[in-house]
Amino acid sequence: MTTLTAACIQMRSGTEVAPNVAAASELIHEAAGQGAKFIATPEMTNLLDIRPGMARPKIVQETDDTSLPAFRALAEELGVTLLIGSIAVALPDEERFANRSFMIGPDGGVIARYDKIHMFDVEVGDGQSYRESRAYRPGTEAVLATAPFGKIGMTICYDVRFPHLYRRLAQAGAGILTVPAAFTRVTGEAHWHVLLRARAIETGSFVIAPAQGGCHEDGRETYGHSLIISPWGEVLAEADHAEPGIICADVDLHAVAQARGRIPSLGNDREFPLTEY
Repeated sequence: MTTLTAACIQMRSGTEVAPNVAAASELIHEAAGQGAKFIATPEMTNLLDIRPGMARPKIVQETDDTSLPAFRALAEELGVTLLIGSIAVALPDEERFANRSFMIGPDGGVIARYDKIHMFDVEVGDGQSYRESRAYRPGTEAVLATAPFGKIGMTICYDVRFPHLYRRLAQAGAGILTVPAAFTRVTGEAHWHVLLRARAIETGSFVIAPAQGGCHEDGRETYGHSLIISPWGEVLAEADHAEPGIICADVDLHAVAQARGRIPSLGNDREFPLTEY
């Protein structure tokens, strides 16, 4: 398969798991009905609650999570490859959680798992500070997933500000890079489009970035504007503003080789010393 329809699910996840799973499932069905064979949901698909301590009682270990089996069954039912952008997962060996992305195949099996590496510990200028590392343990491994149609580099949200991760994934064979996100409105307005287009251009890869959008139950406001971007940096599809919904685009994987042939920068790396004066 060299050409497929890809879809981003844009959500406004709330503070209870069951309604979020139901909302995501409805949109996934809609995307599959439009012919999408690769469907991606945003970061924190099943639960978004940044209020201190409020999410903790609802987060369980992966083996006890009820949303993942529901999404696995849905992928099998629809015969699609499904990226669940992330789910908060309790860890058996410490108090912090994992912010974990799941790639699910059309047979319902989990192809790959990726734990978010870079923690969002920042002051964004909207009167709020974020200290993701207080609640989440950083991942330690980059992940390349082999889907039926090709290799996919898995990342999450704040990872997008660290281009070396994307370069490594592309050099390892990824033709598609996924960036499920819950970008704040302030940082999204300033940087969302330019960062994602840059990651596509510098790696010659498709970038698929499903996003959270709007004002959430916990008081957080996310930017929305889910994007699908070509290896040449063209925006193939974009969600309007921050409303829940879907976007679709045809992805021709031949465009990856074409872009990398025109600008072969992935093979032009050089080692060099740093001199400080």
